Amino acid sequence: MSFPDDHGGEDLAKVLAIRILDVPDYPQPGVIFKDITPLLADPAAFDAVIGAMAAHVRAAGATKVAGLEARGFMLAAPVALAAGVGFVPVRKAGKLPRATYHEAYQLEYGAAAMEVHRDAFEPGERVLIVDDVLATGGTAVAAAKLVRAAGALPVGLSVLMELGFLAGRERFAGNVPEAPIHPLLVV
Repeated sequence: MSFPDDHGGEDLAKVLAIRILDVPDYPQPGVIFKDITPLLADPAAFDAVIGAMAAHVRAAGATKVAGLEARGFMLAAPVALAAGVGFVPVRKAGKLPRATYHEAYQLEYGAAAMEVHRDAFEPGERVLIVDDVLATGGTAVAAAKLVRAAGALPVGLSVLMELGFLAGRERFAGNVPEAPIHPLLVV
């Protein structure tokens, strides 16, 4: 399988649409889970995703990538490495060992909270947030609030896919207008 040299464009979106599977009623009835494991198992497709997201990091002038637990970690760490910047995990509450900033938020099927170490970012540092899915926007907005709480600047959101029907784009843009959203696939 070949991809354009810039790892972007329509060809990548088609590959993603084929390799991301719908799992109905998971984790609860009425939710359609997007399974990215077939994509991760395809080295050419996974490499193209990492290259496209790393291009977002470079274009934003980011010095760190904030990866969101859990599936965002699988993307954000290699994206940071490919872009030559640092990786910062944004974890579920209670998972980090040192002093943290804490942010509660609503999911499309519940509530949760995330944390980041208080010393994860330097003041004024430019941070691109990476996750697998932009759904209702709650997780992404919470991550941006954590980046700001630590004194850094959220400069973009790069996601594997955006679930357009859940209006997460509007929620994120309304709370983080300075940070453009870069989905590789919109469904």
